[in-house]
Amino acid sequence: MANPRLVIVHRRTELQELLDRHATRGQADFFLRTRGRTLQDVQERHDRLNAALASVRAAVPAEWRHAEVERADLSRFLLTPEDVIAVVGQDGLVANTAKYLTSQPVIGVDPEPEANPGVLVRHTPKAAARLLQEAAAAGTVQRLQCQELATVTARLDDGQELSGLNEVFIGHASHQSARYRLTTPAGRAERHSSSGLIVSTGTGATGWCASIALDRGGRPLPSPTDPRLAWFVREAWPSPITGTSLTEGVLEAGETLRITVASDQLVVFGDGMEDDRLTASWGQEITVQLGARPLRLVG
Repeated sequence: MANPRLVIVHRRTELQELLDRHATRGQADFFLRTRGRTLQDVQERHDRLNAALASVRAAVPAEWRHAEVERADLSRFLLTPEDVIAVVGQDGLVANTAKYLTSQPVIGVDPEPEANPGVLVRHTPKAAARLLQEAAAAGTVQRLQCQELATVTARLDDGQELSGLNEVFIGHASHQSARYRLTTPAGRAERHSSSGLIVSTGTGATGWCASIALDRGGRPLPSPTDPRLAWFVREAWPSPITGTSLTEGVLEAGETLRITVASDQLVVFGDGMEDDRLTASWGQEITVQLGARPLRLVG
């Protein structure tokens, strides 16, 4: 077996994006000041991320290989089974990375503990470095103790599929009215006209799903490691041919929610990454169920 490879995942900082857009620091500073912000604040966040990245790079064991990838390039980056993933950034970056993984362990590294909740980026740069050193000393990545977080997978009847760590969304590309027929695992079916539906894991239960559940009276939601999913239809519209009786529920392991498209086009995307999506046309069926590959999150 090949030596492990540490793959460091990060995203471009706000400072880098500002310089791409405005070319010079002076122009970027002027732009920020017109919006009540300063370049110094953006520079400090940039520096904290770079310091965290430098710390993780310096901790790569001598016998390990090393690669880096930005969020925008994840869909084109070839991951291998022997990889260990170090995600340096916000919690959402872990979710964005999860959909491209199989069973690789993930170390979430928080460059700004005072700003991030740390639900998925659970380690400081120093703690992450210590984990890597311990794994190298033990001679196995199995030294990394992982918690398995449930994922959700949506699949089209033509074989295309995508997964999410938080949730998948199914609806109109511009969030206008989406028409479809929904069938529950129990065989109940209903035609809907709605602003789409989401199917959420326990990890996603603290985000978008939480706000919908609160509006519905506070339905209990799964925890991140529960092999269950919660689903909600958004703003179902009653009409002579569309109903509102099947608008929420739970999917246990092995159960499937089926959506038959009754619009010209619906989109499916995971964890808010709308650019990386599937498109389903009239009559196609979308099935959603618990993902077969949980995220293996270290510590």
